[in-house]
Formats: sequence, C-alpha cells, structure tokens
Amino acid sequence: MKLRFLGIIPNTPDVDSPTIWLDEDTGDLLIQSYKATEAEVKACQEIGSIPGHSTAVPDHETITRLPKVMRQYIPRSEDSTVEEPRT
Repeated sequence: MKLRFLGIIPNTPDVDSPTIWLDEDTGDLLIQSYKATEAEVKACQEIGSIPGHSTAVPDHETITRLPKVMRQYIPRSEDSTVEEPRT
C-alpha cells in the first residue's frame, strides 16, 4: 500500500486532528476523523441509501463525520464517470 498524505485540519492542535490520506494503489481515501454520534448514525439509517439495502452498519464499517473544512483535500477525478463499487 502506497499512501500519500493529503491534508490535516487547518490550525490543528497536537491531538484530535482529522487527517486524510490517499491510497495511490487503489484510489481509496483513508480518513481519521470524528465518530458520528448515535443520533447521527440513526439519522443516516432513517434516510437510508437505496431501496431494499440494509441500513445496519456492519462491524467492519463505521460512519465518520468529516469536517467541512477537510473537503478541500478530497481529490477530484478528471473523469466524471461513476465507478463500480469494489467487492
């Protein structure tokens, strides 16, 4: 895995620092950020995603809250086509 540091929340203290990296082999983002609260997770589950898809969050997944200021570090693809989900 070849990771590239993309950014850390501006004016961050020494701890409690949302950070984002890019896996250059897969294009995946690795995000260190705040855990969503129980209320936020519940709200996400109430909204859902696609019809018939479970709203449960599996043990190997989590919902992370990324501060708005961190969006500047998310790479934008020049190709606007939608990729197939990885399995």
